[in-house]
Amino acid sequence: MWNGAEYQRRFDSLAESGMDVHGEATFVRAFAPSSVLDAGCGTGRVGIELANHGIDVVGADLDESMLAAAAERAPGLTWVRSDLAELDLGRTFDVVVMAGNVPLFTAPGTQAQLVAGVARHVGNLLIAGFSLDRGYTTDDYDAHCAAADLTLVDRFATWDRTPFTNGDYAVSVHRRT
Repeated sequence: MWNGAEYQRRFDSLAESGMDVHGEATFVRAFAPSSVLDAGCGTGRVGIELANHGIDVVGADLDESMLAAAAERAPGLTWVRSDLAELDLGRTFDVVVMAGNVPLFTAPGTQAQLVAGVARHVGNLLIAGFSLDRGYTTDDYDAHCAAADLTLVDRFATWDRTPFTNGDYAVSVHRRT
């Protein structure tokens, strides 16, 4: 499915060129969480950056290669292999973040189950960023969040808080109702 080491090399190369690859983590940190679930964590880029700022982070992903790369980069963090729709860690987090188009990597038609699965872990906020040009809309996402007792509180066009104007990408912030 994925090659975690190759995927991470792309971000390492971007960082080496001077590009800020931590926009998602910066966005999440603005909410001052003490704990974060990095849902769909991939190689741990977001979660590791959050942990570097003293935040309790757990990362979850289905792909073994991605998790292996995450564990190699940050062996002291907790990395869980699970389908997010079935994830049950028995705890909640101040913030659950789904960065990197997570809803678009689930099987078509399973986004409601994905949102319900991660919502079980939301103590305060669910933050997700994904492209809107692949058939999954903000209306769909908002409906799935509402079914999981989450209410939209803000939406942006980018992780740097550019106002959302119905473009092709959205960063949505939902709060536990």
